[in-house]
Amino acid sequence: MDWIFDLLSTIGIFIAALFILVLVHELGHFLAAKLFGMRVERFSIGFPPRVFGKQIGDTDYCISATPLGGYVKISGMVDESMDTEQLAEEPKSWEYRSKPVWQRIIVIVAGVVFNMILAVFIYAGILMTYGEANIPVANINGIYVEQGSLPDQLGFISGDKPVGVNGRSVTYFNELLSPAEITRADVSYTVIRDGQELVISIPSDFIDRLNKERSFIELTQALPPVVGSVVAGSSADKAGLAQGDTIKAVDGRTISFWSELTAIIRASEGSLDFSITRAGIDTIIAVTPNPDTKTIGISTINAADYFGAVFTSHGFFASFGRGATQTWDTSIGILNGFGRMFSGDISVRENLGGPIAIANYTKEATDGGGWLGFWNITALLSITLAIMNLLPIPVLDGGHLVFLIYEGITRREPSVKVRMVLQQVGFIMIIGLMIFVTFNDIIRFAGF
Repeated sequence: MDWIFDLLSTIGIFIAALFILVLVHELGHFLAAKLFGMRVERFSIGFPPRVFGKQIGDTDYCISATPLGGYVKISGMVDESMDTEQLAEEPKSWEYRSKPVWQRIIVIVAGVVFNMILAVFIYAGILMTYGEANIPVANINGIYVEQGSLPDQLGFISGDKPVGVNGRSVTYFNELLSPAEITRADVSYTVIRDGQELVISIPSDFIDRLNKERSFIELTQALPPVVGSVVAGSSADKAGLAQGDTIKAVDGRTISFWSELTAIIRASEGSLDFSITRAGIDTIIAVTPNPDTKTIGISTINAADYFGAVFTSHGFFASFGRGATQTWDTSIGILNGFGRMFSGDISVRENLGGPIAIANYTKEATDGGGWLGFWNITALLSITLAIMNLLPIPVLDGGHLVFLIYEGITRREPSVKVRMVLQQVGFIMIIGLMIFVTFNDIIRFAGF
C-alpha cells in the first residue's frame, strides 16, 4: 500500500505547486485587465469543463476539470476559447480590443511578470526565514572523485580543489553550480591539483550527462572521514566505533574523504578493518557491514560547522535584492538550456520534462527538503512557466504578444481569419508538445 500513498502524495504536491503557479499567473492577467477597465468574464483554475465556481459581478470565478493550467477570459479577446462572435459588433469600451496596444501588451505580459515576482518573493521569503549559509571554497581542501562517476568522466581526480568556473574565481562553493554558469555551451572549471592551477574543459553534452547522473560536485565529497554519530545497536556501535573517530584507513587502504569510506563500505563483502585515531591514539577495529543495506550505522559530521559556513541574516530589502539576483541567475540558466535545446546542442529528450517529470522532481525536492524544498522547486517552476509562456506560439502569451507587436508596427490588426488559423495551429502544437513530453517522461522513468 506504500506505493499508493507515494503516488497520492506526489499528485497532491504537484497539484499544490501547480495551483499556486497558475493562480499567480492568471491573477497577473486579471489585475492588469481590471486596471485598464476591461471586463473579465471568467477566471478559471484549470481548463474546461467547468466543475464549480461563483459568479461575482461580471466574472465567473471557477475551478475546471483539466488541472494543467488556467485562463482568464477577457471580453473582446480572441483567446483559447476561439470565440469570435463578439467581433461582428462594434467594440465596446470595456472590451480588450477597444484598448490601446500598449495597454493590451501590459495585460498579456502581466502573467509572466507575476510569475517572476512570485519567484523573487519565494526566494526572499526563504532568505528572511532561514538566512543564507555559504561555504568558502578556501576552507575546502579537495573533493573525492569516485571511479566511473560524472566528475571522473569529465577529468576530475580525487584531491582536486575547485576554485573557479568559466574563468571566474569564486568565493563560495555554491557559486560553482550557478545555473547561469553550468548551462553555458563552453563550461570549464579551475581546480588546484598538486599545488598547481589547472583548467578542466567540460564537454558540450555536460547537461545531458548531468540529467542522467543527477549528481556532480557536492559538498559531501569534500568531508573528511570523521564519525559524526553512531546508531545505537548498529554494527559500528557493537564494534566500538564512536563519535569523533577519524578513520585513517580501511583494510590498509588510506582514506582521505567520507565519500571514499562509504564507497568502500558499499562494495564490501565481509568484515573490514578500520584504522582509526581517537584522542591521539591509533587503533584497529573490525566492523562487518549489514549485508542487505551495505551500511554500518554511522553518519558524517555537519558540513556547515566543519567548513566554517558564513551565515548571513538578511533584512527585508536585502532579502528581496538577493531574491531578485537568484531569480535572474535561474532565468539565465533556463534560457541557456532552451537555447541549446532549440539549436540541437543538447538533447531535447533528456532535458525537456513533462507533467510526470515535474511531479517527480517536486516530490523529490519535498522529500529531501520539506517545505524549503517545496518552495525552492515552486520558484524554479514559476520562472520556467514565465519563460515558456513567452515563446512566440499562438495560444501562449508570447503568441499574443507577437500579434500586438505586429499591430503596433503596422497600425492594423492581423485579420480574424489569420488569427483563428494561427490559434488553431498553436493549439495543435501545444497538444502535440504535451503528448511528446508525457510519453518522453514515461519512457525515461520506465528506464526504456
